[in-house]
Amino acid sequence: MTHIGVLTAGGDCPGLNAAIRGVVVRATAAGLTVSGVENGWQGLMEGRVRPMGRDDVRGILTRGGTILGTSRTDPYVHGSGLASLLPTLAETGIDAVVVIGGDGSLRTAARLGGEGLSVVGVPKTIDNDIGMTDVSFGFETAVQIVTDAIDRLTTTAEAHNRIMVIEVMGRQSGWIATHAGLAGGAEAILVPETAYDLEDLARRLVARHEAGSAYSVVVVAEGVPGPDGGPVTAGKDARGFERLGGVGNVIGVELERITGFETRVMVLGHLQRGGTPTAFDRVLATRFGIRAAEAVIEGDFGMMVACHGTEMTLVPLSESVTEPRSVPQSRLDETGWFGV
Repeated sequence: MTHIGVLTAGGDCPGLNAAIRGVVVRATAAGLTVSGVENGWQGLMEGRVRPMGRDDVRGILTRGGTILGTSRTDPYVHGSGLASLLPTLAETGIDAVVVIGGDGSLRTAARLGGEGLSVVGVPKTIDNDIGMTDVSFGFETAVQIVTDAIDRLTTTAEAHNRIMVIEVMGRQSGWIATHAGLAGGAEAILVPETAYDLEDLARRLVARHEAGSAYSVVVVAEGVPGPDGGPVTAGKDARGFERLGGVGNVIGVELERITGFETRVMVLGHLQRGGTPTAFDRVLATRFGIRAAEAVIEGDFGMMVACHGTEMTLVPLSESVTEPRSVPQSRLDETGWFGV
């Protein structure tokens, strides 16, 4: 294998450029040719490919987003699977693909690998919910962004004796809410992994305020169901995928009604995805990229790079996407010590 195509697919997150840089630098040092595929799987479907060398990745380490662009286009949903990619692969001579993506993108990569594509996966997601790796790059930066927001919102909540509900990302797993809630000193953390009792939460918030605390902060993951038990959505995106969002507003209205305390809601949304990655994520993403290039060099296809402890290893790509990685109950129990 001599020609790698590298692409970033799905939602963007801090550290993508560091991962691209890691792949390009390691692969070209070994004498391999590298091409960047623009806008994820869409680029392979449309022939949008450009050569990449060391000069093309200089200075990108600190940048958010992705220099290659990304999209949620899926060759199985919006095309005919591997057949949609074959013309570009044949024209460019790309014989191996490094896919830097989240659970959906990696699931597609595993399926394409089953059809014969030589593929290596790199897990990226701020949600930290990809299986078989201890951590995904982008998560630590998102947690820091949310923690900073909680710190700022806490001061205004305290000044006005308010309840502040902060909605964060977390479609299936509440990793961001859990870690940022702990770091920011939230009084309550609501995540998809466990049910909540809104009436009980309201009673505890009232007791807290009556005991002298001048504010309360509640962190809610976007994947948490509404009080009626159903999902709260914001319609569908341009590609037809359901968009979660708005549960914070629903819970905020109910908390204000039950408690009688003024309640404000802040939906952080895509603020969590953007900006400069932290030093931790720059290093982590770089190491992921290096190991992915080495997997191609060694011919280890159908694998995903994973971080176990502090070491980079390879795990079967098909097994890593079977189910999302949830916040363990032990971690959720730890948050309970600091609640209302």
